[in-house]
Amino acid sequence: MYMKTLTIRRIATGPHGTFGCLKYKDIPFALTLEREWLDNAQGISCIPSGSYICERVDSPKFGDTFEVKNVPNRTHILFHKGNLDEDSRGCIIIGEQFGELKGAPAVLSSKAGYKEFHKILKDVDIFRIIIVDDWRNPIN
Repeated sequence: MYMKTLTIRRIATGPHGTFGCLKYKDIPFALTLEREWLDNAQGISCIPSGSYICERVDSPKFGDTFEVKNVPNRTHILFHKGNLDEDSRGCIIIGEQFGELKGAPAVLSSKAGYKEFHKILKDVDIFRIIIVDDWRNPIN
C-alpha cells in the first residue's frame, strides 16, 4: 500500500531552534522550526533524525493535526502553527518564510504554511516523515 512521504531537511540549528525545509515529492513547500538538539530531551529538544509514522489526531489545543509516533522516549510530538522555538515544546512548527520576530530567528506566515501542509494531507490519516539533519554534515 502506498503511503505519502514528506521529508524535513534540517539546515541549521542553534539556541534559537532548528530550521528546516519541508518537502513532498522532492518539492519544497514549507519551512519548519523545532527546538535545538538537546539529546531528545522531552519538551525542550527536537526529535532525532530518522523515519517516523505520523497519524491524524484532534488536539485539544491545535485541533486537526498530525502526531509523530514512535519517537524514542517521547510522546505528543505535533505539527502546528507558531513562529518562534518557544512556541514549540518539542513539536514541529510550519511556516512559509524565515525571518525575525521579537529579535530572534523565526518562521513567518505560519498560517499559510500550515494550510498548505493540510492541503497535501487532506485525503490521508497517516503518512511517513523522514527527517534528515543536513546541519550535521554541512557542505562548504
